[in-house]
Amino acid sequence: MSQPLTLKLPPLSLYIHIPWCVQKCPYCDFNSHGQKQQVLPETEYVSHLLDDLTEDVKLVGNRAIHSIFIGGGTPSLFSPQAIHTLLKGVKKRVNLLADAEITMEANPGTVESQRFADYVKAGITRISIGIQSFQPEKLTALGRIHDENQALKATKLAKSIGLNSFNLDLMHGLPKQSLEDAMFDLNTAITQQPPHLSWYQLTIEPNTQFHSKPPKLPEDELLWDIQEQGDDLLRQAGFEQYEISAYSQAGQQCQHNLNYWRFGDYLGVGCGAHGKITLANENKIIRTVKVKHPKGYMDLTRSYTSEKKVVTKQDLPFEFFMNRFRLLEPCPKSDYASFTGIPLDNATKQNLETAITRGLLVESSDEWQVTPLGRRYLNTLLEMMV
Repeated sequence: MSQPLTLKLPPLSLYIHIPWCVQKCPYCDFNSHGQKQQVLPETEYVSHLLDDLTEDVKLVGNRAIHSIFIGGGTPSLFSPQAIHTLLKGVKKRVNLLADAEITMEANPGTVESQRFADYVKAGITRISIGIQSFQPEKLTALGRIHDENQALKATKLAKSIGLNSFNLDLMHGLPKQSLEDAMFDLNTAITQQPPHLSWYQLTIEPNTQFHSKPPKLPEDELLWDIQEQGDDLLRQAGFEQYEISAYSQAGQQCQHNLNYWRFGDYLGVGCGAHGKITLANENKIIRTVKVKHPKGYMDLTRSYTSEKKVVTKQDLPFEFFMNRFRLLEPCPKSDYASFTGIPLDNATKQNLETAITRGLLVESSDEWQVTPLGRRYLNTLLEMMV
């Protein structure tokens, strides 16, 4: 292995996890827990989040935070007052940029007009609404608690309350979904004129209800037809694809997610949250994982962190390309050495050359670019980077 280089500090973000939801969806493999008690422990949990952040700040000092993402679960189950207390506490503990993007996920079945407006007053600048489908039978199959009217209402609210931006989450490749079904959902979403649209294929993940009892999903040929026609539809409507499952109007890309895919750093606080931190003075990158279950996380006799490990030099090439090649923008070759701290070795060069030979990648003197074929067979491309 070649001698390590000096690590460059990438931009830093903050992820905050709120784990509760009304009920667990059968496709969901996120760390979420169905709400069993009528009143959630908002005050207690927010206090733990801020204590968790206080510990993590020791790893990054006064580095600027460029974005915050509050995910779950269903963060909109927490009151605007709780979100206000959380963000006020965050701002006391970190160097948050004045124009930082602050996103919160919301479920259409848990929002109302005044509540949405109060989230904006609390400091939220961007909301991501989990629509998934506008068709009743598909929503039922996915275990969603909202209906199509609530989905449309939530979208209209997001447009009216002074947000900088908002996102609609939409799935395709659903059980018993036809091409017409998928295009209906996509057309309905486009009609709402969201600045950003996450449009991704349903996959069956381990440790989910769908994995235990798999539904019948569309065949591969139909999935590809959906992808091709949907992509054309989005482009005609003025959306630009910038990541494998993310489309936006001009200038409306999600800055938080861009930081992930560009191999940026992020603190992760809350149940099961993951973090990635570059320690330039120690010339290493570490990953952190927080205690997964709310009961264990809020146990004052233990640490919030369940795992902290250094990313090995052997793993860094795959980790870098696994993130970077999800983006449609070219990857500057200089970023590889700057953000991994290692030069390209012969094995990695050979992997890249093989991908180029197979038409999955092209290169110039200073950039790599994933080809349309590479996007179609992204998993194959990434497997070649191991």
